[in-house]
Amino acid sequence: MADCEPIPRRFMDLTVPEYAYMFGFLQADGHLYQGIGQKGRLTIELSVQDIDLLYRFKHLTPYNSTVSERRRSTNFAEKHHSAVWTLCSLEARTELNALGLPYGRKARQIAPPSVEFSQRDYLRGVIDADGSVGHTGQGFPFVSLTTSSTAVANCLGQYARELTGAERMIKRNRRDEVYNVLYQKEAAQILVADLYYPGCLSLGRKQVKADALARWSRPSGMRVVYTRRLWTHQEDLALQESGDIVATAEELGRTEKSCRMRLWRLRNGQTLTPTNP
Repeated sequence: MADCEPIPRRFMDLTVPEYAYMFGFLQADGHLYQGIGQKGRLTIELSVQDIDLLYRFKHLTPYNSTVSERRRSTNFAEKHHSAVWTLCSLEARTELNALGLPYGRKARQIAPPSVEFSQRDYLRGVIDADGSVGHTGQGFPFVSLTTSSTAVANCLGQYARELTGAERMIKRNRRDEVYNVLYQKEAAQILVADLYYPGCLSLGRKQVKADALARWSRPSGMRVVYTRRLWTHQEDLALQESGDIVATAEELGRTEKSCRMRLWRLRNGQTLTPTNP
């Protein structure tokens, strides 16, 4: 493809925004197959309307890969037209696997990379693959992620909390045992504006929806729900490391009751558990 950005120097350097995005997308929607010996392949299949993104991935990959189209019948459409990106290089697959893209079934196994990476670009890749951006039936801006991975759900929850102040209880739903992390209204606008910044690599149709969210404003007369004082990452760490809950409550300017309740929630998985950087 002409007019594409230059290929970054090292494949899958996750500090490069394009690679961080690509890796998040691959974790959520890619399939890594391991064959006999050194055989195997990585594939992503998308609707043909998103074929441009697959060509961007091909351009970013300094190994031979192909983009093809296929037509077939599915349970959802009599004639489904899709595009498939296929990469067979053992060296590339080994690198991706080492970074945290598992072979075979992976939904609950995936987690944010353990190496340095561009977090907002990684999260945008995950949301483009497994999330939604747009307006609710009532016209409110929203962004959501559906994932089976505890680590990925927590990553989004912590990032959004630090950016917007909105805290979500990260908990699997009872019906299908997945996490549904949802942000609406101003919180969604702030989060989407940060993730889908101008010129970023993204699915074109989701970028259009993300841009449209900025035009919403709260109708006059719509009540703003009271937001309690949110717990910060540093306060959570102080609680967990404290040997004197009374002294810690006084230091944080909170009640002893609220500190004990927060500590109970942290220890019982009712909220995000902080870790030292």
